Amino acid sequence: MKITTLLATLALPATILAQSVTVTTGGGNVEQAFYSLSQGDVSANALASWDLGFEINAFNSSILVNTAKGLKVYETNVAFEDWDLLTAPDVANWTQLQNSETHWSAGALTHGNTLYDPLGVSVGWGDYNTMTHTIIGKRIYAIEDPSGVFTKLKINSLASGTYSFTYAGIDGQGQQEATLAKSAFTGKNFGYFNFATASTVDIEPLATDWDLLFTKYVAMVPTPYPVVGVLQNKRVSAMQVDGVPTADATWNSADLDTAINVIGSDWKTYDMSAGGWSYAQDRTYFVQDRASNIWKLVFTGYGGSANGDITFNSELVSSVSVADMTYGQLVVYPNPSTTGRVNVVLGGEVHRGHLTLLDQAGRSVRELSVNGGGALGNVALDVADLQAGLYMARLEADGRVFTARIMVE
Repeated sequence: MKITTLLATLALPATILAQSVTVTTGGGNVEQAFYSLSQGDVSANALASWDLGFEINAFNSSILVNTAKGLKVYETNVAFEDWDLLTAPDVANWTQLQNSETHWSAGALTHGNTLYDPLGVSVGWGDYNTMTHTIIGKRIYAIEDPSGVFTKLKINSLASGTYSFTYAGIDGQGQQEATLAKSAFTGKNFGYFNFATASTVDIEPLATDWDLLFTKYVAMVPTPYPVVGVLQNKRVSAMQVDGVPTADATWNSADLDTAINVIGSDWKTYDMSAGGWSYAQDRTYFVQDRASNIWKLVFTGYGGSANGDITFNSELVSSVSVADMTYGQLVVYPNPSTTGRVNVVLGGEVHRGHLTLLDQAGRSVRELSVNGGGALGNVALDVADLQAGLYMARLEADGRVFTARIMVE
């Protein structure tokens, strides 16, 4: 994703210099820490405090399984209606699943999702009913804990903003019916559930309040393996610059990426001969935070499982502000769009303008002519029928080209 912004780049205050920051995941990496690049630490909690994570956004239905604490999740070959017939493990005939390490909205239970197909209705764990706008479960899962104990699970439905699910011992003992309401976690990416306490868990800050998550997670290296690293929040993009001295690296030299593991864990490697951690040289990360500021990060230390400390240098290298708009700038709101409509703000009069909305493949999905505007005038775009994802608004007017990113959720 190419960084293009028409918001004013401000002169940075002299007090904003590179600073060394340490964020900890605790001894044994037992904590996960949510971090704001502008505000510092936001919150930390026990990694083992949850088993399932349910996506909260109104149009999403991803379900995570906490594989980082040692859980293994399988899609069984038992029909949904044969719940009572599943009484023993059959791992050899089941499919082991993993959470995506690149997208939050591709949790382990989204395996089999067909929503990328215009006619697809499967979200993985269930099928979307286009008449009732509910999702009805269709698969049975088995979750194995580190001690080898199995729990069977089925997600019954997502209706009126509430997930309903059933879980029990693999032999059917201790069966429980549970629910998780999205409304209890408004403004957050996920709401969580703990099997041991049979209760929901509220562990995330508001999505607008954090940029990075320091945590243990499972990565493909090349097979599933637990690693400790840094994942990006939704609507936070980043890029990795290699082969350039960190002092010379620039954030507009390449594309930014919305994959959540751009930073990931490979900024460090364990040196067996030296018996300690080494760090990639001439490697710089640039992160565009939730407020569209650009930060430069250089990782310098990791304390391993002894203390879980991750140390990096952080520097604000570009700051943007809608309040400092000047003539000709392009801004969109609300962004992300959850209402099916966005407004494209024009910073002045536009004559013979052509506004195009492009998808990630560069295909035009909306086009219209734009004339007029005036001070902070705006043009409304209907995006209700577009699939969730990232789009680019491109305005050609008076011999100039303006762009802005639009997230549709």
